[in-house]
Amino acid sequence: MYKLYTDAAALYHQNKTAAGILIIHNHKQLQIKKHLKSLDNHSAEFEACLDGFKILKHLVNRNHDYNSFILYYTDSKIVYQSLLKQYAKHYQKFVDQILIQQNQFNDVFNNWIPDTKNEGAHQLAQQALHSFK
Repeated sequence: MYKLYTDAAALYHQNKTAAGILIIHNHKQLQIKKHLKSLDNHSAEFEACLDGFKILKHLVNRNHDYNSFILYYTDSKIVYQSLLKQYAKHYQKFVDQILIQQNQFNDVFNNWIPDTKNEGAHQLAQQALHSFK
């Protein structure tokens, strides 16, 4: 089992966004902080999710854990609801790309969690955001 947590952060006045990606497997954590291309928070949340699944796919392949199931956690209601419906009016491109990534795994369970339960990914996103030069 892998747990994937993602979060995004934005500095609107500087048009900068960043992601925090946290992957937990066998009681070990992989923490990733990265700058994003998106200019708004909703797009950044989708981009963080997509990047998280791409990174997770490489990790699963490296570990040869092809039968593992994935618990995905986001505090973004729009990401969560869009993945459930497999539709997002303004973000369909992201939804389609995420679903392609998710379909590469046997089982993916998407979960919405409140901000307070997503502190790890949130802190990573904040650190990445404030590391812009």
